[in-house]
Amino acid sequence: MPNSEAVDDPHVVGVAALIRGRLGECSPAERRVARTLLAAYPSAGLGTVAALAERAEVSAPTVLRLLSRLGFGGYPEFQRALRDELAERETSPLTAYRAAEHGGAPPEGALPRAEATLPAAVAGTLADLPRGELDAAVRLLADQQFRVTAAGGRFSALVANYLVLHLMQVRGNSRLLPPGPVARADMLVDVGKRDLVVLFDFRRYEEPTLALAREVTARGARVVLFTDRWLSPVAGLAEVVLPARVDSPSPYDSFVPTLALVETLVAALIDRLGPVAGARLKAMEGAQQAFGDH
Repeated sequence: MPNSEAVDDPHVVGVAALIRGRLGECSPAERRVARTLLAAYPSAGLGTVAALAERAEVSAPTVLRLLSRLGFGGYPEFQRALRDELAERETSPLTAYRAAEHGGAPPEGALPRAEATLPAAVAGTLADLPRGELDAAVRLLADQQFRVTAAGGRFSALVANYLVLHLMQVRGNSRLLPPGPVARADMLVDVGKRDLVVLFDFRRYEEPTLALAREVTARGARVVLFTDRWLSPVAGLAEVVLPARVDSPSPYDSFVPTLALVETLVAALIDRLGPVAGARLKAMEGAQQAFGDH
């Protein structure tokens, strides 16, 4: 079960993830505020209470009730949390490197830092993961009427490819979006309601990924998003959001927790597919032998 204290702490899971995790507890009016915040996150929460209430078409007290439900002492505390997140979201490897250089490198070395950081990041990612989101992702991927297309950014495309290689083996009809514009256009030209698009987008979020999400959802496709605890802007368009921690022993954000999340998803998918996954694995192995790929 998720750690309740961690799930309730915006500094651990992020404000947007906290909002998504509490949607089921909210009144209809509070949900309008929550969805307004998520649809234009975090900018919608950086104005006045009155502006947010008007945007959500509710009263100002409704906004404050939602924030109280989320554990904030008031609107100023909520906005401080958002501003803290904005600073963290803009952190680059160079910024992290300069901060470490200025503060002095930890004396224990890279291996002890990794031992202290990575297992905790993986454990925290899995503990904080909303079970409903994982279940929803598995249901979508198990529906073989959907054609799956995955895409990522400069680094996260590697994790997208890792997921696709597994999906090819256990459910088929899965592909990685190629980088070239002609190949991408060919693959996306007929995207529609029978498509499931899995996107990977992490801090210093990439505008092309958001543009892709906007276009495919406008055409009726569904989106599953892997992101960090601050949540990519794609979260406002995604049907399922799977956040992972990025704590790392180096200036670079770590994808180790995301890989653990991908492997958890694949394991849950195989459980759900049952004999279908086994039959697909057997067919794939036979095809590899038949076509000389030993």
